[in-house]
Amino acid sequence: MAADAPSLAALQRRLGYRFSDIALLEEALTHVSGAGAGRSYQRLEFLGDRVLGLIVSTMLFEAFPDAPEGEMSKRLADLVRKESCAAVAREWGLGDHLRMGEGEIRSGARKRDAILGDSCEAVIGAVFRDGGLEAAERLVRASWTARMQAPLSVPKDAKTLLQEIVQARGLPVPAYRDVGRKGPDHAPVFEIAVLVEGQSEVTATGPSKRLAERAAAERWLRAAGLWQEDGPSRPDGSNQND
Repeated sequence: MAADAPSLAALQRRLGYRFSDIALLEEALTHVSGAGAGRSYQRLEFLGDRVLGLIVSTMLFEAFPDAPEGEMSKRLADLVRKESCAAVAREWGLGDHLRMGEGEIRSGARKRDAILGDSCEAVIGAVFRDGGLEAAERLVRASWTARMQAPLSVPKDAKTLLQEIVQARGLPVPAYRDVGRKGPDHAPVFEIAVLVEGQSEVTATGPSKRLAERAAAERWLRAAGLWQEDGPSRPDGSNQND
C-alpha cells in the first residue's frame, strides 16, 4: 500500500529534504514483501550504506584530528552499525511509512532494528541519488553529529567488535576456519583461524569452537591495537571493564 502524498510531505519535512523525484523516496520505503513487481529498498540500501560510511568517516576525520586509525575505526563501526541506523530511522519516523506485506506488518516488522536500519540507509541512498553528496551530507550530519560526540560504545564480545570494524571498512564479514583439534575427548582443544580480507590468518585455541573463535578474534584485535588483555580498549587507553 503506497504512502499518501501528505504523509510523505510530513516525512520530507522531518528529513529536512524535499525530493525532486518522489519515486526515489517511495522506493526507499518499500520492503521486499511490499514490492510486488516493483523494486524494494535493497539497491538504495546498498548505496546508502556506502554513502553513510564515507560521510561519517569524513566527520570523524574532521572532529578528531589527533585520533589514531584504530580509534576512528571503532567509532565508525559504532556509528554505522544497524542499531544506530535504526535509532535514526525511529527519529525520522520511517516505520510508519514503510510499505510491506500484511504478514510482515502483523509480525511487528515496522519496529525491527534490522528493517529500520536498512530503510535508514535506503533513504540516505535516495537523497544521494536525488540531490547528490552535498544533500546526503546535510542529512547525515544533522542526525549523526551529536551521536559522534557521545562517548564511544563498543561491545564486549570480540567477534562482534571485529565484525563491526571490518564491515565499517566495507569488507566482508570475517571467516572462521577449523584448523584442528587436539587432546582427549573429555578435554579437547580446538584451533580456529580467523581471516579478514586482505590480512593474514590469525589462529587461536580454546576448549570449544566458539571460545576458540573468540580467542582468534581477540588476537586479531590485539594485533591491531584494538583490544587489551582484559577487553576492548577505549580511546583514552582505559578498559571498558574498568
